Amino acid sequence: MTVQASSHITGNDIESRIGELIVRHCSPMNDALSGFDCGRLYDDVVRQACVSSEGGKRLRARLLMAFYDALTGTSSDANARGRALDLACAIEVFQTAALVHDDIIDEADVRRGKPAAHKALASMTAERYDDTTVASAASFGSGLGIMLGDLLATASVDIVNAAAVELPNHEGIMSGFLTMHREVEIGQVLDLAAEHLSLDDPENLARNSLAVFRWKTASYTTIAPIRLALLAAGVDGGTASTTAESIGMPLGLAFQLADDLLDVVSDPKVTGKPVGGDIREGKRTVLLADALSGASPEQAAYLRRCFVAQERDAEVVRHVIDLFTETSAVRRSRERIASLWSQTKTAIADTGRALDLDDDALASLHVMCARFVPADIRD
Repeated sequence: MTVQASSHITGNDIESRIGELIVRHCSPMNDALSGFDCGRLYDDVVRQACVSSEGGKRLRARLLMAFYDALTGTSSDANARGRALDLACAIEVFQTAALVHDDIIDEADVRRGKPAAHKALASMTAERYDDTTVASAASFGSGLGIMLGDLLATASVDIVNAAAVELPNHEGIMSGFLTMHREVEIGQVLDLAAEHLSLDDPENLARNSLAVFRWKTASYTTIAPIRLALLAAGVDGGTASTTAESIGMPLGLAFQLADDLLDVVSDPKVTGKPVGGDIREGKRTVLLADALSGASPEQAAYLRRCFVAQERDAEVVRHVIDLFTETSAVRRSRERIASLWSQTKTAIADTGRALDLDDDALASLHVMCARFVPADIRD
């Protein structure tokens, strides 16, 4: 059957719904904490959950809704579409949980222009309790940050469970969401292990870095939103999984490769942040692997020295960026992204034929997927 895409969800719809869901699913089920001084701390944690969830492009939620609308079109009733929106918001809530934990692992101070959750909670602790020191407040803030991330991750599952009971493929939706959880956790472990990869084998470094992208990024950024959208629209589990992998895998890899590339080629006046953040952190990226592959012995030796050093100053960052260009790593990254984007477009077209989507629905999917990779990088 041929279907037409309905109107797209707005950013305000997503933002307001995320806030409502966090308060509902993170707050105690009764008034058991009222009247207790300790309960005030929990209220602070829930407020921080709301603050940490604000902002972002909401690409994951928009991707899920784009696929859901393409499949259901005008045939979707308001209640079912509302539940699909809750699935989309649940992925965003899960992402916030992951980012809260990431910032603790990376010892990051800032997230989206505001203090990272554990830093904000540390400041709150220092202000509230007179018996804290700077060190104890920092430790307490990190502990609360871990619990906040856990709270948001649990809330995301609760949100999906509540929404899925009113949608087709209830069990498949729950299974798919939990699979996403597990894959991101696997990806985080792989990401930590990648920090210790040898720089003497660029091919192995690139292969492992791409594996991290697949598990840690693509799993919940592109694959899960597409899979859950199709399941919510009534598509059978096998087709939903195959479709999500065929489109989401190359798109998710292209998204992360583009993010890494923008870190070294973007204009700080446009992005509002300095270039070379990954270099400054010493991250093992595909860009670094490609630079090592194309480098002269002297250049390769310099790169290895830089990335095993304890820190890299602004001058080193600038020199490494220059080497990324001189060794053709930037060009190679663009080629990788273009190839992955081509695979994504082919997969979208194949999906359109397989699911009998009309031209408007197909175009909406293409436009949505294109938002994950800037045009000047993908083409």
